[in-house]
Amino acid sequence: MSSSAQSTSERPKPPKLNVEEYLTTAVSATPADLHPYFEAFQDLHSRKLWHQLTQKVDEFFDHPLAKPYRVDVYTRFVRDFEERLNPLRLAEMGIKISRDIDNPAQHLEFLTDLLSRVTREKSPDAHVLLLSTLAHAKLLFGDLDGSKTDIDAAWKILDNLDAVENSVNGAYYRVAADYYKVRWRTHTRAGPRRAKAEYAPYYRNSLLYLACVDLEKDMSQEERLLRAHDLALSAFLAETIYNFGELLMHPILDSLDGTPHEWIKKLLFTFNEGNIGKFEAQSPLFGQEPILMSNYPFLRQKICLMALIESVFARGAYDRTMSFQTISEETKLPLDEVEHLIMKALRHASSPLIGDGCSLKLIRGSIDQVDQKAVISWVQPRVLSRGQIGKLAERLEAWNRKLDGVAERIAPELLVSS
Repeated sequence: MSSSAQSTSERPKPPKLNVEEYLTTAVSATPADLHPYFEAFQDLHSRKLWHQLTQKVDEFFDHPLAKPYRVDVYTRFVRDFEERLNPLRLAEMGIKISRDIDNPAQHLEFLTDLLSRVTREKSPDAHVLLLSTLAHAKLLFGDLDGSKTDIDAAWKILDNLDAVENSVNGAYYRVAADYYKVRWRTHTRAGPRRAKAEYAPYYRNSLLYLACVDLEKDMSQEERLLRAHDLALSAFLAETIYNFGELLMHPILDSLDGTPHEWIKKLLFTFNEGNIGKFEAQSPLFGQEPILMSNYPFLRQKICLMALIESVFARGAYDRTMSFQTISEETKLPLDEVEHLIMKALRHASSPLIGDGCSLKLIRGSIDQVDQKAVISWVQPRVLSRGQIGKLAERLEAWNRKLDGVAERIAPELLVSS
């Protein structure tokens, strides 16, 4: 059982409810539009049709007039037969109800109590869903350590499950991403170096979260805009993210269109292209995002590295010997800084000036310091944008034409020899 469940003493189950009396009283205390629900509750409960009863309770909870009564119906009526419900449905129902509890202590107590009843042994996926939701609540209420403890506990279970519903995965990756966002905001005030460690895990967990949700159904326009904005910032500032292809193809970025943040979307494409000219033209806008302005030297180095990667990628497999002069021209770096840039990008840094921690493993190859050139044999695999796929298609077509030419030249020789 998780630490959250263990920290809460076992609470006795409420006294056996007189269902008929409770539902009769509820009818007289609720609006007429809700009366059919309570009548259906009584009928289905008496006939022990638990699946149908669960569906009807779900309908009731979604009714706009039911909100003032949801907590009472859940804690008194649903609690009476919860052991007969699918644990995952019970957890989802409880999470929905918890949003009506504004008091932080009561909110956490409600979720912790439910977690203690939906155990890992009974239903590991439902337990993960509740752990992740509890972790998110702790995060919102400022308990970062408690949130991290529950996140880690949820992952230990989730990592060993073969298949779970998207709602379970989504709940985990959402809180994991948001945890790193809170840390990056906290560490930004302490210093940029501490903050940088949080950008990459936020980026990866956010993309995994988005893979589990329906943008239109599960996220409001405001939530989509905020997520797209934060994903873009994390992509720019992460020390290990040098391929934006997966993000650029995701519809979440459409949330930035027509907003004051639309320029950030354009800047993402600029980085992915390694286009230093566009970067310099867009840099005056960085003042709108102080975190970008304060990290300008890092962003400048990053766009140079991405220009190098794009330059190598655009070349054929047999045309990847590049002079320092060529690299200097394509990255707009002084000639005496080119070698340092290449070593930063190399898969294995051999210079004593560049430690292993500084090697980004973006390319593999060697440096000829005498002839001032770099021989590149490998480029980090990438998720390609549509434009990059188009360039790759052109290279394949050119390669195909060369093969056709070779076939035409050797065909007569084959005929003669036969």
